[in-house]
Amino acid sequence: MRLEAEIALAHRLAEAARAEIRPLFRTALDSEAKADASPVTIADRNAEAAMRKLIEAEYSADGIHGEEYGVKEGKSGRVWVLDPIDGTTAFLAGRPIFATLIALLVDGFPVLGMIDQPITGERWLGVTGKPTTFNGEVVATRACRELSQAAIATTGPHYFSQAEGDVFMALAAKTNHKRMVMGGDCYNYGCLASGQLDIVCEAGLKLHDFAALVPVVEGAGGMMCDWAGEPLHAGSDGQVLALGDPARLEDVLEAMGGHEGHSH
Repeated sequence: MRLEAEIALAHRLAEAARAEIRPLFRTALDSEAKADASPVTIADRNAEAAMRKLIEAEYSADGIHGEEYGVKEGKSGRVWVLDPIDGTTAFLAGRPIFATLIALLVDGFPVLGMIDQPITGERWLGVTGKPTTFNGEVVATRACRELSQAAIATTGPHYFSQAEGDVFMALAAKTNHKRMVMGGDCYNYGCLASGQLDIVCEAGLKLHDFAALVPVVEGAGGMMCDWAGEPLHAGSDGQVLALGDPARLEDVLEAMGGHEGHSH
């Protein structure tokens, strides 16, 4: 599976999304504007529409699963998964740590993933069987000898149910929690792939939130799974773990184990 043409298309999709998103970042929100006409929704919709148009022109048999415009069934067994702005809160707060997520699934499993930050111009690309790159340079996760040394990240406590929050805190307590990061959405997974973070733990993610992250993290030497340690796919429940050092998986699952939010 060489995917050269698909990789080239993913880069063009990211450029098309950047062109729609950048002019709307840190723009004033008209106080009279209705909720569905905020800069983020306009940017979201325009970016996804631009990406869908390019995919339909090049791979009309492929399915498309987008956050804004839903699912277009395909005939090829391949699905492009798009999240034009992952990290709406960051976008609205003027923080350039949101990103456009682009993934290609074959038979339900992600084989290509891209995390693109339109403002800073940072782009991670992961493809099955190839090393992950950051702006064209190969990156790798870092080793983590002890769970107690691990830097852990999550988007925020309010995304967990009470039970899931207990599981997260049980895990966080065993890490170097003075270095714990809150906020960051998909950007944390790019930082993990580049060797800056050790663990990301989240719940409530949808397919368009995690599909692109899997090839990026795994191509950098890390691993992604659900909270039971199982691989992520189109049917996963949204409880997601990313580890920079796969050798820590048993320690992480043990720290999370025995809590009610942990689904088996």
